[in-house]
Amino acid sequence: MDIVAFLQQNVFLVVLVITSGAMLVWSFVSPGAQAGISVADATIKLNREDAIVLDVRESGEWTTGHIPNARHIALGQLEKRMSELEKFKQRAIIICCASGNRSGSACGTLKKAGFEQVFNLNGGIGAWKDAGLPTTTKG
Repeated sequence: MDIVAFLQQNVFLVVLVITSGAMLVWSFVSPGAQAGISVADATIKLNREDAIVLDVRESGEWTTGHIPNARHIALGQLEKRMSELEKFKQRAIIICCASGNRSGSACGTLKKAGFEQVFNLNGGIGAWKDAGLPTTTKG
């Protein structure tokens, strides 16, 4: 089969492959790309390295359930409340939101402020709950 004919007949597939490849490459070369961490690796960091969890969801989301002992600072308040986190600059900080998008932005903000170990929880609180890990509505 002629390659040109194949490409013409499968244009949707070709666009999909090119787009997904470009997104993958962008995630590695983007200056704002942050280290993602799986739920399993996050629990290891919490248990072995005394990592802290920062939840950047809005207050209404936070009250429906969050990771036990997490700190809450909504993404929109992060820059003005950064001083509350200064004492944790040397510790691992696992940042979560609902799905991982807002926490990625928060990771970039903390990195620019000099925080050394910042991790975006892959899948956010949804992945945490899907893994059957505990949440709380207290605190």
